[in-house]
Amino acid sequence: MLERFRLDGKVAIVTGASAGLGVAFARGLAEAGADVVIAARRADRLAETRRLVEETGRRCLAVPTDVSKPDDCDALVAAAVEGMGAVDVLINNAGVGTAVPALRETPEEFRQVIDINLHGTYWMAQACARVMRPGSSIVNIGSVLGETTAGLPQAAYSASKAGVVGLTRDLAQQWTGRRGIRVNCLEPGFFASEMTEQYKPGYLERMTESRVIMGRPGDPAELVAAAVFLAGDASSYITGVTLAVDGGLLIT
Repeated sequence: MLERFRLDGKVAIVTGASAGLGVAFARGLAEAGADVVIAARRADRLAETRRLVEETGRRCLAVPTDVSKPDDCDALVAAAVEGMGAVDVLINNAGVGTAVPALRETPEEFRQVIDINLHGTYWMAQACARVMRPGSSIVNIGSVLGETTAGLPQAAYSASKAGVVGLTRDLAQQWTGRRGIRVNCLEPGFFASEMTEQYKPGYLERMTESRVIMGRPGDPAELVAAAVFLAGDASSYITGVTLAVDGGLLIT
């Protein structure tokens, strides 16, 4: 049974791998046996992620990528196939967050969030699906803010993550039966990330106390474990699902 959770022989792409949860995803997939292709706009910060992956004994390829640009997504997948031989797993993690009041948010600010969080998720899924073999897995990273609010003005972010849920469902319907590619979504609750670093002092603690049944933020390893589950054969009969990893936030 435990072998079903292994990713030996698989090649995984992780976007947004320059910091935070993206680094944790890359390292965790490597620990499960995958070779990893890491991508982010901030190319200078990929070197540390690559080091962490290679420490596990797995191969790693770093490719600077802006997922809001379809050509960049195609180039990333082409580099993965050329350098690693295949693409079996996509962790669609790249994203940005803002907290701008809706009456002051400019069209450019709103579009930037949608371009990266929603459009970028689609362009990456599309590029990977063109080369993925049957049995491959796409894991989109959404957010509980696609289903609820957290007291901050996050219209663009919430809209983008709600869109990711709908996108996941439709791509699963299109690709699982015809191409053998499973598509699922993870919805993290409160985890330490670059976005939570922008919160005002005490905000995360107050929200955790009032909204999270488990009474604490998540440990990145708890989210990575769910990603490893959805990436491999342990979840071979699961597609089109959105899984909240939130300590019970969505049921409060």
